[in-house]
Amino acid sequence: MTAASTATASRPRALLPWRLLALFYDAWPVLALWFAVSALFTLGYTLEGHAPRENIAPFSALQWLLWLCCWVVAGLYATVSWRRGGQTLGMRPWRLRLHGADGGTPGWGALWRRYLVGTLSLLLGGLGFWWALFDRERLTWHDRASGTRLVRLPKQKP
Repeated sequence: MTAASTATASRPRALLPWRLLALFYDAWPVLALWFAVSALFTLGYTLEGHAPRENIAPFSALQWLLWLCCWVVAGLYATVSWRRGGQTLGMRPWRLRLHGADGGTPGWGALWRRYLVGTLSLLLGGLGFWWALFDRERLTWHDRASGTRLVRLPKQKP
């Protein structure tokens, strides 16, 4: 066992309530990013000759593309944040940090796998998150699938 993995193992796992609070906090910057993407789509749709108050048709190819772009932008926010400092904005107030199973910084593949499985978990009513209540190591589906661990950092002493 390396020193980094020993340090990670000694830190407490991030319990479900902390994860859900961080997810709630992260919804706000992600929502802002979605607004920006939607504004670009709306501008393009209007410039294409549609009336300014006309909506993109429900379940059209353009609407599916919009949702895909929103999903990718949210994924970029999460994976870049995790890769650069191990934390998103929502994880900082709750002192949560993402590590690889070995205690190091996870690779891009593991981060995108974490994001994909986390998305599927949310689409299934959060089932992958609730799984942590029964898991022996308190890991979620996306922790297991990506080989990453979310830990709670100790309080900083002044």
